[in-house]
Amino acid sequence: MILIVGGSASGKSAYAEQTAIEAAGARKLYYCATMQIDGEEGLARARKHQKQRQGKGFCTIERGRDIAGLAGRISGGVVLLECLSNLVANEMFAGDVIYAPLAVAQKVYREICCLNECAAGLVIVTNNVFEDGIVYDRATMRYLEALAAVNCMLAKEADTVTEIVAGIPLTVK
Repeated sequence: MILIVGGSASGKSAYAEQTAIEAAGARKLYYCATMQIDGEEGLARARKHQKQRQGKGFCTIERGRDIAGLAGRISGGVVLLECLSNLVANEMFAGDVIYAPLAVAQKVYREICCLNECAAGLVIVTNNVFEDGIVYDRATMRYLEALAAVNCMLAKEADTVTEIVAGIPLTVK
């Protein structure tokens, strides 16, 4: 398991794609897209990522929640999960309920571990949180708490943790 962390537009997606391609070798290569597209901005972002990985051999699977359900589909392949931030938001704000941060973090962690057991390799993209020092509304702070918790859980589990800073990969673990 490889965890790639970085800020917005830091170059983490491009780095993650290259990492997944190298890890795959001759194995099947999957791209698990977790963003639930909402509006023109989301659509533009999704198209940018589609164009970026075009011709690189990825089989795209769109799955915004319950990613453990992918285990049977990806067996023996290398999976790029893009991105954990969207997955946590999707799980936390499903329907009209806002779930508890720790419960969301534990659910996402368990499902990613399940996915990791079936895959030949798993590359996960996530965002840095709490670095801007801003105190947001209660729901956003709870979301950041959940993302931070699952980031920490996965960093402990991961074989490699790389932070991307201004396009430069820095190996943390």
